[in-house]
Amino acid sequence: MLRVTKLTDYATVLLTVLASRAGEVLSATELAEASGLEATTVSKVLKPLAQAGLVEGLRGVHGGYRLAHAAGDITLMQIIEALEGPLAITECSQHDSQCGIAQQCGARTNWRLINDVVADALRGMTLAQMLHPAPFSPSTHVHTRRRSITARVAS
Repeated sequence: MLRVTKLTDYATVLLTVLASRAGEVLSATELAEASGLEATTVSKVLKPLAQAGLVEGLRGVHGGYRLAHAAGDITLMQIIEALEGPLAITECSQHDSQCGIAQQCGARTNWRLINDVVADALRGMTLAQMLHPAPFSPSTHVHTRRRSITARVAS
């Protein structure tokens, strides 16, 4: 099963809270309350988001966190990379692959293509779009910069 980690999911939740209150500075405690997450988890997630430049931490009496960029300028790919590093569906889809059979593997090219399609979809989806999710459909069409993708959801 391919899925993002819980921390990446929580990062998206926290960022949508901040995006829904654009310009406001929220403390970690306020973010925990608004998101339903534990304060320790919120602090753990905010650190890599700040290091990646997605949120700004402000000190002082009225300190806290706010988005460092407009929600429309933050992509899901940036969020995932902040928490998990570069996207790699398989070991061989990384450019510096450590797979011992990568050079003779017949599937490597296709795995890299799949990795690129997923990466394009994640780059094409912004935090602003996450605030207003599209209605669920068994077949969803996603436009990215390089490709148009139709995904069918298994029931």
